[in-house]
Amino acid sequence: MQGSPPGGPEIWIRGPVVTPEQPAQSAQTAGAASEMAAGHRKLAWVAAHGGAGTSTLAAVFGGVDAGRSWPRSDQGEPDGVLLVARTHAAGLQAVSHTLDLFRRGEQPPGLELVAVALVADAPGRLPRPLQQRIKVIGSVVKVHRVPWMPAWRTGDLTAPPPRETSELAALIAAPPARDTHMRSNR
Repeated sequence: MQGSPPGGPEIWIRGPVVTPEQPAQSAQTAGAASEMAAGHRKLAWVAAHGGAGTSTLAAVFGGVDAGRSWPRSDQGEPDGVLLVARTHAAGLQAVSHTLDLFRRGEQPPGLELVAVALVADAPGRLPRPLQQRIKVIGSVVKVHRVPWMPAWRTGDLTAPPPRETSELAALIAAPPARDTHMRSNR
């Protein structure tokens, strides 16, 4: 298999997904890493499919709402991506497709997939097949679950985020943006 390490097949490692061809940390990426450690790195919410919830998550947690477009890190937009999808079958399939793009190194240059945010598509427990798909996704990249929020459904984004999202909220260093917007596809 081309691109496999000597002595074995390609494996997936849990954590941020980056292309293996990236050079050693440059001064610029070292600065970005120290900025991230200090809690100043901006992240972009990118929808794996339409209706994933990027606008709501950006309004509640902060960060940049990229909609269904990749941020352009070469133009000063965030280089860290939080991939967003609903927990229904089509949403999870869209996440798998996007993870495969990163696995193959076909994402736009300079982007890092930081985590996946899965937004509940309905109240209650997920069916077992969907839970199993989420477990597989979680074996490749960090997954944050966002529970069903009736207030968000009616447009009330003033309630505090659910406590189950505290780890996700900690990833977002910037305060919530007041004028989040969706960008059209390029």
